[in-house]
Amino acid sequence: MTMTMTPTPTTAVQSGRSYMAHPLALVESDEIGEDTRIWAFAHVMKNAHIGRDCNIGEHCYIEQGVTLGNNVTVKNGVNVWTGVTVEDNVFLGPNCVLTNDPNPRAYIKKSADSLVETLIRSNATIGANATIVCGVTIGRYAFIGAGAVVIRSVPDFALVVGNPARQIGWMCVCAQRIPRTAVEGVLSCPHCQCDYRLGENGLVPISTRTDISISCTTECSTSAQ
Repeated sequence: MTMTMTPTPTTAVQSGRSYMAHPLALVESDEIGEDTRIWAFAHVMKNAHIGRDCNIGEHCYIEQGVTLGNNVTVKNGVNVWTGVTVEDNVFLGPNCVLTNDPNPRAYIKKSADSLVETLIRSNATIGANATIVCGVTIGRYAFIGAGAVVIRSVPDFALVVGNPARQIGWMCVCAQRIPRTAVEGVLSCPHCQCDYRLGENGLVPISTRTDISISCTTECSTSAQ
């Protein structure tokens, strides 16, 4: 009789913190937060910084020097390269592409300090198969549509789609689209009744419902006072 062995997740303890690592994951970093989950065939390199409650899907690659905040979701097939910083509560959709070299050649070898950085601010969403060209900042709560190619920075709460990506509207904290119609300079979400005004870097919350599960960042909360 042939017996089939099913791998079960294991818990690793490093630097006083516990996280779940699948037996088929390769984890070289000792800077991984509590309750983070790393699934099969993922590779986390040494000196990668991963916060707590993150979920790293199958076939992901987290390169050395990368920083992931808390509660970051990295879906299957995502590579996060040196020079990329991802803040708290970011969603990286399946097979989205991040880069760190704007003009690569196979025969030109570059040092780490010559790579171009990318910043994805807290609570942003990157859709499946989207490409983020390095050197940009994705704003807080920004929403990048599936398959978009982002070549310039995206404002807070902006909704962008297409190739090259262009802004077509705004997205609320509740992940619903906000109508463009403003009353006395205020944009309101009809789904959750959150209010916003236009600021220097995109939308700024004026009021938000207390029962929305994801809270605003410190910067948003300060702006709303």
